[in-house]
Amino acid sequence: MTVHRITTGHVSALLALPEDLDTTAAQAADRTLPGGWTLQLCHAAPSAAAVEITIGPPAVAADPCTVHLHLPRATAASDTLAYATYTALERARQQQHKVTVHATAITAPHGRAVLLLGAKGAGKTSTALALARRGWTHAGDDLVVLGQSSDGTVQVWPGKPTAAVRDPARPLDPKPQQALKPFAADPAPLARIIRMTVHPTLLTASLTPAVPLTANERLRLHENLGRYISGLPTPVSGVAPMPYGPVWPLDTPALARWRSHLIATLASYQFDYLYAAGPEKAADLLTKEAETG
Repeated sequence: MTVHRITTGHVSALLALPEDLDTTAAQAADRTLPGGWTLQLCHAAPSAAAVEITIGPPAVAADPCTVHLHLPRATAASDTLAYATYTALERARQQQHKVTVHATAITAPHGRAVLLLGAKGAGKTSTALALARRGWTHAGDDLVVLGQSSDGTVQVWPGKPTAAVRDPARPLDPKPQQALKPFAADPAPLARIIRMTVHPTLLTASLTPAVPLTANERLRLHENLGRYISGLPTPVSGVAPMPYGPVWPLDTPALARWRSHLIATLASYQFDYLYAAGPEKAADLLTKEAETG
């Protein structure tokens, strides 16, 4: 085994790999993950690795110090290595009071970030692109890392720097990935949270306060903040033949309590529901709110 320093998702930890494993495909996947995915070989004899990869039938096991991932050789040599190790390090990330969330984030010209929540197809990406054309800065599409500083302030760390955007002239083609520009280089303090619904049947654009949060909204936040420590974004056996993976044994009562605390903190921020017929209308509304707020 060789030991590397892995940096991904704004945390660094030790990763033990089989000596002959080719990580080229995983290195190429760094732009699809918040904080990238890089390795640096450790020459000194370090302490126990946070994640250990071995070759064998797909399986996951965890002890207090190390997450053990058993991957088929073809899977370990694919980009699945990047996604699987990102998920394995979510425990370390949350121990440092950071958490991966399914969201899009963008920073207003005044330097504070807006978190856009919503189901797939809710309009998060298209609205962020429209805001960037108005002078805002991308801070992550689909995957974002939230962190909490020692004074309790919630920070939005740069997330996935690419987005899948469909070409209007080729609506049936797969959505190609494009780099998001301009893109944030540093975390920004959270200003507000928006749960979005963008649909052409909506006649008017509006922002409706969501505070105090309903029980349903709290459940959605709990699911969002826990999904990357309790599930797999990519199965350890590879994408085929099974599209879903098992639950990973990574969570702890302490991390669950911290996430509940973070949800209570998020509930104290300005939290609104946005309804608009299209992304341009949604961006106009958010830009006006930022200028007057």
